[in-house]
Amino acid sequence: AKDRFRYDVLFHTDLSRDSGISNGRNLAQVNWGNYDLVVIDESHNFRNAGLTYSDKENRYQKLLRKVIREGVSTKVLMLSATPVNNRFNDLKNQLALAYEGDPQKIDEQLDTKHSIDTIFSRAQKAFNEWSKMDIEDRTTERLLDMLDFDFFEILDSLTIARSRKHITTYYDTSDIGKFPTRNKPVSLRCPLTENHSVTYTEIAELLGRLNLSVYTPLKYILPSKREKYAEKYDKKTKTGKLTQFDRETSLKTLMRVNLLKRIESSIDSFRITTNGILSQIDNTIKSISSDEQASISSIHLETQDENFDWDQNWGDEENLFGNKVKVHLADIDSRQWKEDLEEDRSILNQLMVKVNQISPAMDNKLQTLIQNIEHKIQNPINSSNKKAIVFTAFADTADYLFGNISKYFSSKYHIHTALITGSRRVSTTKTIPNELNALLTCFSPRSKGKNLIYPTINEEIDILIATDCISEGQNLQDCDFLINYDIHWNPVRIIQRFGRIDRIGSINDSITLVNFWPDITLDNYINLKQRVEDRMMITDLTSTADDNILKENQKDIEYRKLQLKKLQDDVTDLEDLREGVDITDLGLNDFRIDLANFFKQYGELNDIPEGLHAIVPANDNLRPGTMFVLKNINDNVNINRLNRLHPYYLVYIETDGNILYRHLDSKKILDAMRMLCKGKTEPIITLCEQVSKETDDYHQMDVYSDLMKKSIQSILETEEEKEILSLFKTGGTTVLTNKFKGIEDFKLETFLIIK
Repeated sequence: AKDRFRYDVLFHTDLSRDSGISNGRNLAQVNWGNYDLVVIDESHNFRNAGLTYSDKENRYQKLLRKVIREGVSTKVLMLSATPVNNRFNDLKNQLALAYEGDPQKIDEQLDTKHSIDTIFSRAQKAFNEWSKMDIEDRTTERLLDMLDFDFFEILDSLTIARSRKHITTYYDTSDIGKFPTRNKPVSLRCPLTENHSVTYTEIAELLGRLNLSVYTPLKYILPSKREKYAEKYDKKTKTGKLTQFDRETSLKTLMRVNLLKRIESSIDSFRITTNGILSQIDNTIKSISSDEQASISSIHLETQDENFDWDQNWGDEENLFGNKVKVHLADIDSRQWKEDLEEDRSILNQLMVKVNQISPAMDNKLQTLIQNIEHKIQNPINSSNKKAIVFTAFADTADYLFGNISKYFSSKYHIHTALITGSRRVSTTKTIPNELNALLTCFSPRSKGKNLIYPTINEEIDILIATDCISEGQNLQDCDFLINYDIHWNPVRIIQRFGRIDRIGSINDSITLVNFWPDITLDNYINLKQRVEDRMMITDLTSTADDNILKENQKDIEYRKLQLKKLQDDVTDLEDLREGVDITDLGLNDFRIDLANFFKQYGELNDIPEGLHAIVPANDNLRPGTMFVLKNINDNVNINRLNRLHPYYLVYIETDGNILYRHLDSKKILDAMRMLCKGKTEPIITLCEQVSKETDDYHQMDVYSDLMKKSIQSILETEEEKEILSLFKTGGTTVLTNKFKGIEDFKLETFLIIK
């Protein structure tokens, strides 16, 4: 307040509304064009730009038009843990918000050879090639080699990135607190019932036989009427046409996988969804059988909203909503449709007979969950900490768990449970308001400052059951125990969930992740999922020329299997998933800040002699050797603009002559140098004396001369290798142009000895 700093807090979804109250603001009165700065949290939700088959303006387009282009000039700050999902365009679309969607505005400011659109196009092409490689070759280092220098320039100019590994390795965290230690994950495989009367495989096999024809009425449209429906519902896109028939086919497959995910989640969730589909089928058969077919009867089909992110969210019904498609019964081959509907009804009734026999008391997975929470309460991981979070993809499952858990723990242990889904917020206490912030603050009182926000509430919540509506952006690190009641097919989502408690400043020494898996092997699980999907070829869902996210090739499946297998044994960082480029490996922002602070303290240092050195101790991560900082004195040479620090070349060579980091790994060398040297203002006398003795007071420098020659040789060899590779790249070759002559092209600026 004393800074007279005015701000509004609004939600992504408010962009889709023109009226109503949000966060105490009347949306009809918000002057969207009047903001000097817009801070977008979880900005990856704005990665899809104009990718829509609808005539309606989507959230991205509305943000760009109303907030950024109209009114005053608006600066943009975007925050995201996952700025790149599976395409570099994800990042480009977010950056486009900062230059108002006009590439020319950013091209004029960037010191790059190509335009921003070309740079991202080339980066995506390299990523596509990389993603088709065999699993063992699909490493981050390999991808970095394939990307253009200009791509790094853009990231360096426009992004600041930090990862857990980066912070713990290179930063002093004593002021902000530490990350907790991760215990080995607990993997639980529970059969549906203890006596195996109903099995997961058995249900999956029946799901594979479903037509789900209630979702595809257009498949049964009479040939003479097809053109009428095509005119009404087919949409033109930038890349061609998206037909309603294609959309229905994709939705059918999505629903099939959704049912598989639901039985994996909980008996109750599967039962509710199956009943819903049976009800739709019954109503449809009733309409078809009616004598009044000439009247204006119609079947409603739910289709997706253009803001729905299929790759991240499929299987989460809280995000499935959309428009209505109407089909007149007189235009349909009702006999064939009815036969297919009745076949589905028969299969679904068989499924219901199987699942209806499983009561909560017989539900082995539910009982195992209760036992695990109970064991945790009786044997705390950290002193007296009873807190636990249970995540599920489905609101139905969350309701089921809350109904069967809350009373038990309330009566036996006198602890409170809360439920948070997209549509429901409740708890077992009367004193805490049933609002998102109140429930979360009373669940994690230290991290969320409960004593300041709700000083009069004395009760706390110890068990939190939630869907992915809180899997992003929440500080819940008072908790030390997180359970995934169902496994999300995308490992990123699992890591995002665990990130709620795996946070810096945690009060807990260690934290534990528990994952429930289907009671079959990972291979069988993946094969089942594929069989359920592979009933038909799926049309490209978004018509953006990307691969359909439900239709993965064999290499992708092997890759996903590798990731899921890793999650069974380890808690993985996002950057270790090998999903692609970790942009924390690319930015040089830290060093610019260090340099600016250095100049403030000492002024600009002029006339520094060449060849200065320092000596620092090695550690577990950085082995004994030397880091050379060399300067290229042949101004014409920077092959393919590959070296980002040209004319400076950094090499980290071990004492035995092995190159640990080559000159193209300049960011890693700078990070290492920063960690070894920052904050050290005095020479380490014992090490200096050791080097002085070994070199006869610096008269015998042969060892270091040899290491420097090998370092320069590694630069020449790398550049030669890159030249040959350029023969196979579009845009010509660099072979025999701007060639290094050899060691005489370099002079020694400085070096760091690591002992």
